[in-house]
Amino acid sequence: MIEGKKILAIVPARGGSKRLPNKNILDFGGKPLIAWSIEAGLGSQYIDRLILSSESEEICDIAKKYGAEIPFLRPHELARDESQSIDFVLHALENLEQSYDYVIVLQPTSPLRESSDIDRGIEMCFERDAVSVIGVCETEHSPLWSNTLDETLSMEHFLDNRYNNARSQDLPTFYRINGAFYMSRVDAIVKNKTFFVQKDIYAHIMSQANSVDIDTKLDFIIAKAVLDAKREKRI
Repeated sequence: MIEGKKILAIVPARGGSKRLPNKNILDFGGKPLIAWSIEAGLGSQYIDRLILSSESEEICDIAKKYGAEIPFLRPHELARDESQSIDFVLHALENLEQSYDYVIVLQPTSPLRESSDIDRGIEMCFERDAVSVIGVCETEHSPLWSNTLDETLSMEHFLDNRYNNARSQDLPTFYRINGAFYMSRVDAIVKNKTFFVQKDIYAHIMSQANSVDIDTKLDFIIAKAVLDAKREKRI
């Protein structure tokens, strides 16, 4: 709780994953991937309750061992590839007996996010009187050096002429949504059905090392390398 407001954290974990099968329960640094987000959330000084949203009994059993509450199973129709990410949030809010002022989503694919990252995001939300706060980090590569390609593979007009010979350090700084932290007022989520409201939404800037997002096998390998470097205090 912060300033008398109650905060609910949801860790979402579908059983199905095509690009990296069983990713949410893969061993990552000695414990299941999902355990990292659960423990980070439980380590927050402000979160009042942390629950898991999943249709998988196997994932639920593992999550319980690390302290997550499982008040219900997510319906299978809300755990399909085409299901919108906001659906599980609305389902949780509708099916919990208690009411909350704010809701936070902690995706298990961001295992390097720390409790301090969560608390800074929450503090920022109250300092700015924000409706929503979203985790971001600097992009690894400037999108100004990116574009689409058609079937001809022609690179005519691929780059804006202003950036043809620019050095990377001279390009504007861009940020990307890192998937590690989503926070919003509950009334705004219910009304707008999105974290991305039009007003009073702010970015919570996190480090690239804490923002690694795992969707593929390569992401998983990179995340493990970053974890090893952090444990050895090399980054």
